Amino acid sequence: MSWQLSLLNRHLRWFEKPALARLPVGRLRRSFEIKSKIYFHAPRGSVYRRARLADVPVQWAQARDAGDGPVILYLHGGAYVFGSSDTHRAMLAKLSALTGLRACLPDYRLAPEHAFPAQIDDALACYRTLRAQHEVIIGGDSAGGALALALLHEILAQGIAPPKGVFALSPLADMTFSGASITENAARDVVLSPGRIEEMRGMFLAGQSPEDPRASPLRGHFKGAPPVWMAVGDTEILRDDAVRMHEALETQGVRSVLQVKHDHPHVWPLFHNVLPEAKATLHDLSEWISSL
Repeated sequence: MSWQLSLLNRHLRWFEKPALARLPVGRLRRSFEIKSKIYFHAPRGSVYRRARLADVPVQWAQARDAGDGPVILYLHGGAYVFGSSDTHRAMLAKLSALTGLRACLPDYRLAPEHAFPAQIDDALACYRTLRAQHEVIIGGDSAGGALALALLHEILAQGIAPPKGVFALSPLADMTFSGASITENAARDVVLSPGRIEEMRGMFLAGQSPEDPRASPLRGHFKGAPPVWMAVGDTEILRDDAVRMHEALETQGVRSVLQVKHDHPHVWPLFHNVLPEAKATLHDLSEWISSL
């Protein structure tokens, strides 16, 4: 473990975990937007551009010399209630620099103002528009990682041309929260705690079934899916979501890669500009993307 990771884990445990456990949604949104500007920085020369796809606002993030190959459709995390293209664009600009590909980040509708399935509807609309002109690689983190996997399920269910691959960082794959790590890692996770999962689930689902595969892709059907790549920390409360998702994909004949990293915090690649482990993971991910 690098000294940077040790220091970051302490900071997250002392400051960010308590904030996530108690701040109301409005303050969570404002806090994450402000902190993302402080913590997350893109490589010099990165280019951002706002647009709309199928009436969904999006933000393009790319390295200056990114080419016209496949497009990364990236779905940001934030428990479906906070986060935006702004909070994640620096990481995607870094991934663009590593892969030479452009990234498109939708600002999909958030709960509780817009409950499920508004998020999957927005993601699918963006995918259809992009896929009509480009090969697409789908990615996401946390709730956005779940949304990426749920989008893959929906694409296959509707017989739409599939993406080249899907990747997910610390995905929330099971909205029933039945994984053992939810309780086993409650004290060990330096970012998330299980204390608000019922509240967040209620805002997102608004009474709809948590077993719907569009909300819990762990219960989805993925036969014939393209390759999937995932990463999770072994002390995360969502560890078993990724582990069980990997097992489910392999059982259905999908080529799946899972990295389980020791003492890595939730969605650590966001800290790519200060954390060696984050740089290493993004490098591994970029190599996997290139292999597609």
